[in-house]
Amino acid sequence: MLSKFYDPLLTLVFPHACRVCGGSVENFADGPACSSCWENTRVFDGSETLCSKCGAFLSEARSERVVYCRRCDDQSFDRAFAAGFYENALTASVLNLKREPFISKRLKSIFIKRFEQSDLNRSEVIIPVPLSSKRRLERGFNQAEIIADVLSKATGLSVDSRSLVRKIHTPVHRAGMDRKARELTVKNAFEVKRKNLINGKTVLLVDDIFTSGSTASYCAKVLKKNGANEVFVLTLARAD
Repeated sequence: MLSKFYDPLLTLVFPHACRVCGGSVENFADGPACSSCWENTRVFDGSETLCSKCGAFLSEARSERVVYCRRCDDQSFDRAFAAGFYENALTASVLNLKREPFISKRLKSIFIKRFEQSDLNRSEVIIPVPLSSKRRLERGFNQAEIIADVLSKATGLSVDSRSLVRKIHTPVHRAGMDRKARELTVKNAFEVKRKNLINGKTVLLVDDIFTSGSTASYCAKVLKKNGANEVFVLTLARAD
């Protein structure tokens, strides 16, 4: 009830510009983007055709058959899902999350709904993709851990933020980097510190954005090498 009065009042007293179009954000629950930009952001809802392994967008129409893009054949995770395309409101939300540990109510709802729609109910533990100690110190937090905590509260799954670590500080992935360049930046960058907590588990790896899949694949590779049965991936957005 109070929100009916709170959001308009907030807009008047503390005007907040949409990070996408520059217009006014009238609902605090929308986070850094306005409702119009959210409406123009493509969110996966099951009506489209995605690669059954990596989640790559293949068609607007839903296919009744299991289909694969074949570009992900050599990647080590079992299945990957994203809440939607890395565009408009999702882009603004992901970039904002890299600056401050905040996920809007709207994005939480979309992300949790994606988990519920996907074949992830066999997951036993949530593992956030780790940052290097240097980058974590620079940022002050790991955005993947914020995402993991949101999902944990909604599902009851535990979060393990210590077993998988990034042992090498790698360059930030840039938009212009091709898949090979991305692979080279994360190859041998990860290791498992607590093998006994991974062995025999079905792991849900979470991160903010899925681009080439290289980071998720190398994380999955080292997790499986240390005994994980399966590794699923869930991200806020997908860039390609």
